[in-house]
Amino acid sequence: MDHRALVSVVTLTGLLAAGVSLAGPAEDMHALFDSEWERTLEENPTLASGLGDHRYDGLWPDRSMAAISASHRADLAALDRLSAIDRDLLPPAEQLNYDLFRRQIENRTANYAFKRHLNPMNQRGGIQSANEITERLRFSTVADYENWISRLNGFGAYMDQTVALMTAGLDAGIIHPRVILERISGQIPPQIVSDPVDSPFYKPFQAFPESIPAAEQERLSAAGAAAIENSVIPAFVRFQTFFDETYLPAGRATFGVWDQPRGREYYRQRTAYFTTTDLTPEAIHEIGLAEVARIRAQMEEIREEVDFDGDLAAFMDHLRTDPSFYYETPEELFEAYLAASKRADPELVKLFGRIPRMPYGVRPIPDAIAPDTTTAYYSRPADDGSRAGYYYVNLYRPEVRPKYEIEALTLHEAVPGHHFQIALAMELGELPAFRRLGGITAFVEGWALYAESLGPEMGMYQDPYSRFGQLTYEMWRAVRLVVDTGIHYMEWDRQRAIDFFRDNAAKTEADIVNEIDRYIAWPGQALAYKIGELKIKELRARSEAALGPSFDIRAFHDLVLGAGAIPLNVLEQRVDDWIAAQPAAAGR
Repeated sequence: MDHRALVSVVTLTGLLAAGVSLAGPAEDMHALFDSEWERTLEENPTLASGLGDHRYDGLWPDRSMAAISASHRADLAALDRLSAIDRDLLPPAEQLNYDLFRRQIENRTANYAFKRHLNPMNQRGGIQSANEITERLRFSTVADYENWISRLNGFGAYMDQTVALMTAGLDAGIIHPRVILERISGQIPPQIVSDPVDSPFYKPFQAFPESIPAAEQERLSAAGAAAIENSVIPAFVRFQTFFDETYLPAGRATFGVWDQPRGREYYRQRTAYFTTTDLTPEAIHEIGLAEVARIRAQMEEIREEVDFDGDLAAFMDHLRTDPSFYYETPEELFEAYLAASKRADPELVKLFGRIPRMPYGVRPIPDAIAPDTTTAYYSRPADDGSRAGYYYVNLYRPEVRPKYEIEALTLHEAVPGHHFQIALAMELGELPAFRRLGGITAFVEGWALYAESLGPEMGMYQDPYSRFGQLTYEMWRAVRLVVDTGIHYMEWDRQRAIDFFRDNAAKTEADIVNEIDRYIAWPGQALAYKIGELKIKELRARSEAALGPSFDIRAFHDLVLGAGAIPLNVLEQRVDDWIAAQPAAAGR
């Protein structure tokens, strides 16, 4: 055998040993994507259920230490399989798939190294509100109810695994500040009921489809109540004792992640991940201060426009306290959100050539978490088309939910914000599942914040107070850059962050405190919104300048949304390539 033949045999043997077929690098890579997506669904049964994949509907995630370690080893193996594929042999679109997949897996391995799985909940979600999955489940057949009963019977083991993680977190020094734990503690008692039919987990049994016979309804209801009584409620009793007697007393007095093991290193990693940039926390802090000053000047202009007799601080206090800016009842507030949504829907064709097929609805945030969560949030559709997207709005204490914020919030969470962008991405059938159904926060949240700025082009913000509301929301995201980096990197205390927020935005006290506690519990995520929005606005301005009268806003928006959620540098290259390909650009 000559030297070249020997090399060929050795190369072939190495490729086969690495799991690389001879079908071609793109095919090998997509086979990896498919197998890893299957693993994602298998390891995350509640995610699968929410996406409309019902193979794992009777299961909770396995959160045992052994399962988490096995998942980490599988991540490392996936990286090895990816590295065995020659990226240079892939076409550009597949190289992007390669890079985004690597980014996703490397983020998971980084989180494992920082031991963040030992801190498995915060005040906005966790096992204490696990019943909320019923909002995303299908209950149309006997099998659907049987699967839910199976989940209920398995809840005790799921709880014990969670407590084991938290106990290990105590030993490792990975734990939230006490102020966050106090919020979680208050969310546990509603789960401990004397009658299982009063449990939030019993909700699916309160209404059956007519296709299920009465006798089956009775049997399923009894089985569900028994599972709640024997599994769910005792699990929460155990959890409350552990939480209040062991976990809560260990909560930190400090607020930033800097006071955690490898805290500043972890925050730098989170900063890079959430913004998809190489900006340092210090640089982001300065960007935030500059944005706060710019938006504040625009707020001053509106204060003068309405002839308010007082400075900006007094004007914001007036907006927080004047009853005329608030609804008296949750019902009135909900109707206002519905009306804003219906005003936005028909205006979309002015700005977009492609409209998502999937509709969305508006729902109240569940009562159990409403006091501790944000003003609104979005829940994505099921991938199988069985459930629409939903815009959840907070009706708790309507007297602190300003009328002038409703339009901006609706544009952000529903259309043309989260629902519009996410539903369109789900329709991009040529993309692998991890891209269609995943998300890059700087793009997703940056787009939603940019969507708020489209209000004037959609006929919204017709009065100065609504325009001030939009500025308040933009200011809110600028403030985040300052307070998130302040808390987690510069050792700000909670009150300093609250004061800075209050001094610069007309958000109510309740919203401000909830928001600051959200940032404390979720380091770095809040940076994505403003950084992403600034990049999209920069790219729009660049396109308008390059193309002049030939600039087509609908084509620009379709381009931005046409590849799903992508890192900001990839988006920038995509827009630059589009500009260069336009005849108007060549002639300028």
